[in-house]
Amino acid sequence: MTEYVVYYRVSTERQGRSGLGLKAQRAMVEQFLTPTDQVIAEFTEIQSGKRDDRAELWNAINLVKKTRSKLLIPKLDRFSRKVSFISGIIDQGIELVVCEHPNVSTFFLHLLACFAEEERRQISERTRAALKEAKNRGTVLGRNAHVLATQRQSEKLKFFETIRVSFEQAIVDAGSYSGAARLLNERGVKTCKGGHWYPQTVKNYATYITDRKAQKK
Repeated sequence: MTEYVVYYRVSTERQGRSGLGLKAQRAMVEQFLTPTDQVIAEFTEIQSGKRDDRAELWNAINLVKKTRSKLLIPKLDRFSRKVSFISGIIDQGIELVVCEHPNVSTFFLHLLACFAEEERRQISERTRAALKEAKNRGTVLGRNAHVLATQRQSEKLKFFETIRVSFEQAIVDAGSYSGAARLLNERGVKTCKGGHWYPQTVKNYATYITDRKAQKK
């Protein structure tokens, strides 16, 4: 009988809540285990693999040391992609078993770690190169956010034109932002989002229109 401590990891809370990633990892572990194997404990972590100070990982490692069991992980990159980290753990006497490569030697695990680290470096370099190339072509990074903001401003202006008469009349009749908000609500005039008016909402619209008029002069 072989005793294992199992370690799972996903990078984001969204993956953890949805089971995305975890489901596949659990399936790999279930397929790996034999009827005579025993799982002492399972540890699941929502954290970037770049960090070495993962609490659940160290809880798993400490339990492995205490029980003299083996640390079972679905894939090596779920553990780490850093050669130095993986080597350091193995050097502590931790027997690391990878479901994806069940019958490999410690030497081969070091090689796999080297490949994983190199893959991470290449991905990082490709990302930086793509961003640099896009910038050289004149692409404005974050442009979608700017376009969206411009679109919302245009929609807000179009909406205001539909209530301009009622809005300006409420300002004149009330003589204050709070009074105008009350009158607009009483007269059934809705905001752009279909909600109620508040003094600050009236002030925001009034300031917006004042600024627009100043820009046209």
